[in-house]
Amino acid sequence: MRTTRSLVGVMAVLALTAACGTTSGSGGDGGSASEEQGGFVAPDLPMAEELGDYEGELSVLAWPGYAEDGSTDKSVDWVTPFEEETGCDVTVKYFGTSDEAVTLMQSGEYDVVSASGDASLRLIASADAEPVNTDLIENYADVWPFLKDRDWNSVDGQMYGVPHGYGANLLMYNTKEVTPAPTDWSPVFDGASDYSGNVTAYDSPIYIADAALYLMNTQPDLGIEHPYALDADQLAAAVDLLKQQREHVGEYWSDYLKEIQAFTTGDSVVGTTWQVIVNLAQADKVPVEAILPETGSTGWSDTWMVNANTEHRNCAYGWLNHIISPEANAAVAEWFGEAPANSKACDLTSKGFCESYHAGDEAYAEGIWYWTTPISDCLDGRTDVECTTYQDWTRAWTEVKG
Repeated sequence: MRTTRSLVGVMAVLALTAACGTTSGSGGDGGSASEEQGGFVAPDLPMAEELGDYEGELSVLAWPGYAEDGSTDKSVDWVTPFEEETGCDVTVKYFGTSDEAVTLMQSGEYDVVSASGDASLRLIASADAEPVNTDLIENYADVWPFLKDRDWNSVDGQMYGVPHGYGANLLMYNTKEVTPAPTDWSPVFDGASDYSGNVTAYDSPIYIADAALYLMNTQPDLGIEHPYALDADQLAAAVDLLKQQREHVGEYWSDYLKEIQAFTTGDSVVGTTWQVIVNLAQADKVPVEAILPETGSTGWSDTWMVNANTEHRNCAYGWLNHIISPEANAAVAEWFGEAPANSKACDLTSKGFCESYHAGDEAYAEGIWYWTTPISDCLDGRTDVECTTYQDWTRAWTEVKG
């Protein structure tokens, strides 16, 4: 059976310390990068105009599960075919958080990185990631259009990488215990007392955005327009809501296997989750369903980026083209548990996989507010107030959990 053990270290901690230049992850109609990045200006770096001979080596920095070479499972290997095709000898370094990825990328020792939305613009702002000439990447043409030129992977219409995969944070519930079937996030917030002791929540400061999104839809007087752009009063309101929720939370989770176990035993009956967790729980006959609430959700979208100081640019571009090829992108998506970025990848996945992950469903994808790091320059465009940073969120999360 396909394993997803790599997820334990991969998406467990995507909320990181604040740093300059992280951009907004928009949901709803999700405007372009130039519309939503406020005053952010990318460093003036050159972009490759043409490619030459492969340099013979490539250092890859990746989430576990994104660059498998057969060492985890002999049947799971999309690195070796790349090496055989290009002659670029690949070394892979895995990281466990976006903060670690940013630090490692800034060391200059790695040529490419799989950056989540809470890391990508930081790498652009620090001049560690260069603009990418997508005309030199053949498979880019087949990437879902709604993943291109977004505020987490481009600046003023210039792409800084290639989209890799994406997913939403869902509301999972035990169908025998939670009735009627929910349509929004109220069972884990205002209605959490109905399931006191059996509510579960994601264990990370970035979860504050989930509370902010709920308040954005239920308390419009707070003026929240963007769940990652909170002034001090709005953050305080989200923290108050999370403190109320805490009284009913049985377990905060970051390990997906533990969440499956909690739903299996009945210790958890409702809470935030990922599609891969839903699939595995249902495969084990756990009576659960999951929804993307009609009011939207948070989620992630990852981008492969090139180090601005790489000495292996030709191999780097070769990797970007390879990793979003239908074959490799399909393999990664199934192994990791996410929607692939390449529109042709679904033809190569197992039956029902892409339907399960809503791959290519633009309306579904646009209901996701993609993870990003809050910064003082409000990501919703406000200039009359200073927004809270991720450092503020980290302190707030400590306060929430006590």
